[in-house]
Amino acid sequence: MDGLKRSFGTMTLVLIPVAIAINIAVGQLALFVKVPLYLDSIGTILVGVLAGPWAGALTGFLSNAIWTLAGWYTPAFAFAGVAAIIGALAGVFGRAGWPNVWWKAILAGLITGLTAAILSAPIATYVFGGVMGSGTDVIVAMARSIGLDSLGANIAQGTFSDPMDKMATYLIVFLVLRALPLRFLARFTNLKARSG
Repeated sequence: MDGLKRSFGTMTLVLIPVAIAINIAVGQLALFVKVPLYLDSIGTILVGVLAGPWAGALTGFLSNAIWTLAGWYTPAFAFAGVAAIIGALAGVFGRAGWPNVWWKAILAGLITGLTAAILSAPIATYVFGGVMGSGTDVIVAMARSIGLDSLGANIAQGTFSDPMDKMATYLIVFLVLRALPLRFLARFTNLKARSG
């Protein structure tokens, strides 16, 4: 319980709404320009890395809930559980110090992306018929054209898009962490300290 309280200190409570705004704004931009990436978990991963799995999970879940309730992207709530898992994984990787090393950040993104792909494909298939209204729909259509069923096409799309998306997101978080002063990072309890 003490660790949970530390996860939600004042700095974390200030950071979470900013992270949610970043998730929604960048995710909405990615939807608008129809890129085959999501880019909607930068804030979630940053909070998870800095403040731990619980804070990351809450940020991911609330981001998707607010995105849906605001009416900007109504399918988002169906993936709120996946977003929570992405945030929790970021907390685990942060505690291990992976986001402090570029290649480990990429590896964290790959693992997170594959996990998200496996969890998201059945939701996209059985809740939305495989069509999400995003840039990834092109990949689903291409997979369908070579004979895959809806679930297979969504798994194929996810195993391409999700790892690429999360590797890019972790690299962005890596760059943000490099830019932040050590005294700021020291205010958070989760991230294993970087040297220099």
